This record gives sequence, C-alpha cells and structure tokens, in this order.
Amino acid sequence: MELDWSALGQVAAVSLGVTVAVVVVFALGVLGLSRAEDARQEDGGPTALGRAQAGLCFLACAAVVGYGIYLVVPQFH
Repeated sequence: MELDWSALGQVAAVSLGVTVAVVVVFALGVLGLSRAEDARQEDGGPTALGRAQAGLCFLACAAVVGYGIYLVVPQFH
C-alpha cells in the first residue's frame, strides 16, 4: 500500500483553512449580535446593521455545514 503524501497534505491544508474561515465568520456573527445589543441598550439606536451582519455570517456557516453533510452522505448525491 502506497500513500500519496502530497494529496494528504493538500487535504489537511484545505481542512485547516476552511475550519479557520468558518470560526472567523462565526465570530464575526457573534460580534454583529453584540454590536446590535450594545446599540439597543445605549440609546435605542439602529440595530439592523448588526443583525444583518450576524444573519449573513450565521447563514454562511450553516451553508458550509450543509455542504459538508452533502459531501459525506452518499444518499444526497
């Protein structure tokens, strides 16, 4: 049995990159919710921008998770 180390390295690098990207996008979503809550508590100001940021970030995270499940489950192909 022979192992293609180059392909293994590529898979590991892409996995690490996607994982870091999803964590950063999720953190930006939490930041958006935090800013929206701070604006609401301070002066009742506009919270739509923070909530929109959070919604888009969480939607992107859900899309990545859904795509991962699609790739893993063969009945979805």
